Amino acid sequence: MKSIAIFQSDLRVGGIQKALVNVLNEIDYTKCEVDLFLFDDKCFFDMPKHENLHIRFLRPWPWLNRLVYFDILRRFGEMELPDKEYDVAIDFNSYRNECSVAAVNVKAKKRVMWIHNDVEIKLKNEPKYRVLWHFFRNKLNYFHEFCAVSPGIIDGFRRVSGTQKPITAIPNHVDTDEIFEKAALPLDGFETDKSKYNLCSVGRLCHQKGYDMLLDMLAEVKKNRSDLHFYLIGDGPDREKLEKQIADLGMTDMVTLLGNQPNPFNFLEQMDGFALTSRYEGQGIVILEAKAIGLELFLSENLEKYNPGIPATADIVAALSAAQRREKVRDDLREYNEAIGKSLNRVLELD
Repeated sequence: MKSIAIFQSDLRVGGIQKALVNVLNEIDYTKCEVDLFLFDDKCFFDMPKHENLHIRFLRPWPWLNRLVYFDILRRFGEMELPDKEYDVAIDFNSYRNECSVAAVNVKAKKRVMWIHNDVEIKLKNEPKYRVLWHFFRNKLNYFHEFCAVSPGIIDGFRRVSGTQKPITAIPNHVDTDEIFEKAALPLDGFETDKSKYNLCSVGRLCHQKGYDMLLDMLAEVKKNRSDLHFYLIGDGPDREKLEKQIADLGMTDMVTLLGNQPNPFNFLEQMDGFALTSRYEGQGIVILEAKAIGLELFLSENLEKYNPGIPATADIVAALSAAQRREKVRDDLREYNEAIGKSLNRVLELD
C-alpha cells in the first residue's frame, strides 16, 4: 500500500476545489492510503468516503505570510505535521504557502505540485499575483515534479519558472456519474423559457473569466435576435461591476445572474448552450461538464489550447445569433477519464 499526503487550502466553492474532489473520487484506494490535509473545515462539495481516505485539519496561517519569502516560512513556520513518511506528498493548491510548506516539510520520498493555471499569462494580467510570485517562486525548487491541468500551460510554466523537472499533463477528471445523477434532480422555482435559446456559463465573477467581454458580445447578439436568454451561475468580486454593465447595455431582460449553486447541473440540464470567454485558463472543468450534459459549446479561440479536442468558435456573435435549440446528447467522457486515470496512477506510483 502506498501512502499519499495531499495538501489543499479548503474545499469551498472553486475550480481547484472541485478538481481535487474529482481526483479523490478517481484514486484507487485498494492500492493506497490517502491523508488529505485542509486548512479550513467548511466544505461546499460532497466528499468521497472511503476507509483509506482520512481528512485532517491544520491551523491556517495569517494572510500576511504570503508576503514572506518562502525559504523563511519553510524554516520557521510552525505547523503540526504527522511523524510518518509518505511515498508521495502533493501540494494540490500551488498558490497558498501553507500547502507548499507542508508538502515540503513532511517526510516524503517524492514531492509533487499541481499547476492549475496559465502562470505566464496570469503574471502578465494580475499585479497581485506578480507580488505573490516574487515571494514564493523559490518553493518550486523543492518539488521533484509537477502536474499541469492541461498541456497548453506547460511551455509557459517552464518559461517563467525556468524548471527542467518533469511535468505531466493531467487534465481534470470529470465525474459524469455524479453529473448525470444531479442533473436529474428536481429544481424547484426555476424553469427556462422553452421558446428561447437558453445560454449559460458557470464560473467565478472575476477579471480572468472575461464575463465583461461575453456581455459585450451578447449585446451585439441582441441586435440580431430577441429570443436568447443568458444565465450566469457563480459569484465573485466583479458581480456589482457586471450588474452595472448589464444595466448600461440594456440587457436586464436578457441576462439572469443565479449566484453560486450547490448543484449547477440541474440548471445546466435546462439549458441549450454554454459559453466561456475567459482571458486565460488552466483548463476550465466547466467546459467538460457542459459537454457531458450535451450542451452546444461556444468558446473563445484562446481557450482551445487548454482543451485539446474541443473546437473553439471563431465568431461567437455570429454563432450565437444563428444558434437553434437541438436535442442534447450526453457524453460520458469515458476515454478522456481513462487516459487521466493512467497518468494519475503513474504520478502517484500506483501502477
